[in-house]
Amino acid sequence: MKLRVLGSAGAEFPDFRPPAFLIDDHLLLDAGTIGSVLGEEEQWALENILITHSHLDHIRAIPALADNIILKNLGHTVAVHSTRDVITAMKDHLFNGVIWPDFTRIPTPEHPVLTFQEIEIGRPFTVADYTVRAVEVNHTVPAVGYIISNNGTTLAYTGDTGPTEAIWRHVSGIDALIVEVSFPNSMEPLALLTGHLTCSLLRSELEKIGSLPHRILVTHPKPQFYDTIRAEIDSLGMKGIELLHDGATFEF
Repeated sequence: MKLRVLGSAGAEFPDFRPPAFLIDDHLLLDAGTIGSVLGEEEQWALENILITHSHLDHIRAIPALADNIILKNLGHTVAVHSTRDVITAMKDHLFNGVIWPDFTRIPTPEHPVLTFQEIEIGRPFTVADYTVRAVEVNHTVPAVGYIISNNGTTLAYTGDTGPTEAIWRHVSGIDALIVEVSFPNSMEPLALLTGHLTCSLLRSELEKIGSLPHRILVTHPKPQFYDTIRAEIDSLGMKGIELLHDGATFEF
């Protein structure tokens, strides 16, 4: 399984892009960043997008992707997978014909640029060659993380979450975990208020896992505190943990 980090920041600044993780060139986890990194042919290769929640920094690149596809007249459809709450939010507040055209009906309802595929929390489903399970996490809006397996390799992605429970039952001993830390330890009250983690909170969360994943990749730091968060991660003294940066690639 190949992982390419298109964006991994908790806010947008020069050299810091919103979250998006590309698996094997055609499956995308969240969609905060697409067109600012991927060229035309790379965009056309996208087939499926898994969305964790409806916050703008995790969905904002989908409208531009749809626009690029329709302009190219490829006859290509991208499936956007998420829970009913998230799909309803995107339909009502984004692809509503006011903020952006409804690309689930363009160019025709029978052959649209986008389709929304509703998933059920806890029930495994298949996307291309991957087995996927959505697991509820703890955020300020309905949100899930994803467990993704293919050919004996398993990757988990929490999306945005504060202290949570269910997802940790599915990640013991897996190949890689992408988990958020948005704030430095000094800002723990704000992290808890907004449904995020600090390094000290992450340490407590990792203690809930029977056997730690082989790689722990930390995402979603606020750019203003990137260096502080990196130092706090280093101070954990844990093997196989690192703070992500945009453009990183991994093979599992």
